Amino acid sequence: MKKIALFGNPNTGKSSLFNRLTGLRQHVGNFPGVTVDKHSGFLNISGKEIELIDFPGTYSIYPRSKDEEVVYNVISNPKDANFPEKAIVVLDSTNLERNLLLFTQIYDMGFNTALVLNMTDVASRNGFEIHISALLEAFPDAKIIRTNARIGTGLSELKAWMAEESVPRETRQQTLKAKNDLEGQIADTNTRFDHIKKIVSQAVSKKPTEANFSSKLDKWLVHPVLGYLIFLVLLLVIFQTVFTLASYPMDWIDLGTSSLASWLGTIMPEGVFTSLIVDGVIPGIGGVLIFIPQIALLFFMLAILEETGYMARVVFITDKLMRPFGLNGKSVVPLLSSAACAIPGIMATRTISSWQERLTTILVAPLISCSARLPVYTLLIALVIPSKIVLGFLNLQGLVLFALYLLGIISALLVAWVIKQFFKKKELSVFLLEMPAYKTPRWGNVGIEVFEKVKIFVFDAGKIILAISIILWALASFGPGNDMEHYAGKIQAPKVQTEEAMADYESQVASVKLEHSYMGHMGKFIEPVIKPLGYDWKMGISLLTSFAAREVFVGSLATIYSVHEVDDDPKQLIDKLKAQKRDDGTPTYTLASGLSLLVFYVFAMQCMATLAVVKRETKSWKWPIIQVGYMGVLAYLGAYITFILFS
Repeated sequence: MKKIALFGNPNTGKSSLFNRLTGLRQHVGNFPGVTVDKHSGFLNISGKEIELIDFPGTYSIYPRSKDEEVVYNVISNPKDANFPEKAIVVLDSTNLERNLLLFTQIYDMGFNTALVLNMTDVASRNGFEIHISALLEAFPDAKIIRTNARIGTGLSELKAWMAEESVPRETRQQTLKAKNDLEGQIADTNTRFDHIKKIVSQAVSKKPTEANFSSKLDKWLVHPVLGYLIFLVLLLVIFQTVFTLASYPMDWIDLGTSSLASWLGTIMPEGVFTSLIVDGVIPGIGGVLIFIPQIALLFFMLAILEETGYMARVVFITDKLMRPFGLNGKSVVPLLSSAACAIPGIMATRTISSWQERLTTILVAPLISCSARLPVYTLLIALVIPSKIVLGFLNLQGLVLFALYLLGIISALLVAWVIKQFFKKKELSVFLLEMPAYKTPRWGNVGIEVFEKVKIFVFDAGKIILAISIILWALASFGPGNDMEHYAGKIQAPKVQTEEAMADYESQVASVKLEHSYMGHMGKFIEPVIKPLGYDWKMGISLLTSFAAREVFVGSLATIYSVHEVDDDPKQLIDKLKAQKRDDGTPTYTLASGLSLLVFYVFAMQCMATLAVVKRETKSWKWPIIQVGYMGVLAYLGAYITFILFS
């Protein structure tokens, strides 16, 4: 199969061209030996199968980050599995001087190269006229094609060139300098820019024009004050939309999986296999599917911001704020996205070119309180914080909720600063950004982006979530010997078997079985460890089961404390918890233990779906393990200190 490489600077429309050429025939893997994504698309042109490899955006073949290093490693090694037969270099027609640097480097290496002049419509509106004859004189062996990837102009001509047989070419000069030859790279770059300026002076003419639309809009959107206010308003709209609209399909998915489990439970014979399907597999699949609406909606709106060119402005205005913490402007959107769900937030870090800054963002993103924590927060706040007005107009419970979110944000920045100290001087972060012209989004690109993100989550993270769900089911369904049946048999059935009485009886049986299951034994086993935090073994079980997802904590408490259909009346669970007593007669849930639990959930990595995505994004279990470790330490110490202070 013929391999053709697609190169280009960031924001040249390279991704739009890739999507136009390949459609949904795309595959995301990774380049051998590195944690950088490899985007491949497949075309069939006149019966010839072609693999189009979309390389990371780069300004030069000389690498400044892990992403850009991939380009250097592949094109410098003809034996590399991804070494291309031909090269397509996409250029922004409004900025040829900068874009031609990468093109000349690849062209001089002897590749059969197509110079694709993209965004020709934008260049024309800005008064630029490009003379193809001058470019052909400078690069006689190149194929020069005008395109507009957004509407498909020039694609037929490009496909015809892709299908043609390659013509052997000689390398003009030794283009690549050694990785450690910084002086040689700088000298080569300066020489090329001197040559490029002469070419551009002959190839490009500029007509005088008034300030274009993008320049006028930037006066507002990148303003040092208004820019931040506008961005905050947009974020408010995005997250309100995600919370509001996603809740409906999430409820439908939850209802659908619950109904399916109930239906299968009635038609299948009782037994272990039925329990596995009804209590393990179906909830596991539901735990995967229920995240799809949030992921799809968030990436839909982020893709629109990216397509319009606005996201580049966000990165620009926030870069200076994030730098002291070892992050950059591109970290802002993933961190704020994590307020809805850490999963799409972590997936959004792919826009960060520096591997160290991307990794730092991934490691701290789960500290931003997500929507899954809300059920835990609201239950515990209602349980231990009195509902009263302070300072004349502020609700105390609302202030505590705000403080929990603020604690997560501050902690994320402080942890990022600590991580920065370990990375200090290991990688120079160079922040280069080209402000693209504003444009209307191409909905095909938006759709492909959303489809790819959902597919990655379902097929990569989903299989891990399902596997862990089955493990949790097994731990909660089985126990040593016949302890579960033995102790459950001691519970007296109600004499008057009303529906309510039988429901309460069945809940008690379920609670006792859980206590004597392997999961229950694990809760008893860890009780000495969690006792200093103010927790008993029942809280311990809920902590363990909520590893699947933080919101499972509430459901686990409901089962343990034998409350039937608590979702119909949440007050039942709160009253039941308030009535719980320790062996010495003191209340189980006090202000100290409740606040301790709240702080624990601010810090703890209690979400296997997030861990699965971190593993997928970092291509290693090393970083999820580190993440669980440091967040676990923070959670334990924070909860312990809180319990001591308020006891």
